[in-house]
This record gives sequence, C-alpha cells and structure tokens, in this order.
Amino acid sequence: MSGTHGDGNGERDGDEAGDEARDGEGGAGGVAGGGAEEGGGAGVPGLTDEDRAVLGFAARGWPSPGEKERAIRERLGMSPVRYYQYLNALLDDPRALAHDPVTVNRLRRLRQAHRDRTR
Repeated sequence: MSGTHGDGNGERDGDEAGDEARDGEGGAGGVAGGGAEEGGGAGVPGLTDEDRAVLGFAARGWPSPGEKERAIRERLGMSPVRYYQYLNALLDDPRALAHDPVTVNRLRRLRQAHRDRTR
C-alpha cells in the first residue's frame, strides 16, 4: 500500500489515508457481528480488543509503507489487505466513533476525499 508522506511528523497525506479506508466494503471480525460480541478490557461496550487494536494502530503514522505493512502483520496478526478491510468497516461503526472520534472522523474525511477523487 504505497502512499506519500506528510510533513515528516508521522502524518500521512490523503493518498495513504485513502488506502487506510478504501480497501474492501465488507464486514470485519468484531464489527460484522453488529454488536453481538462484547470486547474485554476498557473502552466502549461492544468493541472487541481487536477493534480497539486496529483503531489504535490506525491512529499513528508510519515512516514508510513497508514498515507499516510489516507492523500490521507482526502486531495485529493479519494481512495488510485484511487490516484495511477491517478498518473500513470500523469507520462505519458508531461504537468506533464513540471510542476514538478524532481518528474515526479523520479517516472518514480522508476516505471521502479519496472517493471524490476517483469518481
């Protein structure tokens, strides 16, 4: 998943963040269940630990796409494609918005900007 770097402080521009949210429209793990699965730990009820881990991962910047993809595999235990599908589904989940509104709203804006550019 290639993208361009932002201003060097770990932020990505719209191309990379568009990658974050564009791959896949389908459901994802704890998100697809529509709230049937209660996650353990702190946070919004209904979000699984995996949901919170994916949101936390999406909140940070990466120095290069290769490092990010490697970290997705190592830290989250999923392929990059699956991560982006999962994240895309989370962006439409109101529980994710309640858990981390800053990250979810930022990624929603970037996803929409990407969709607007590709239409």
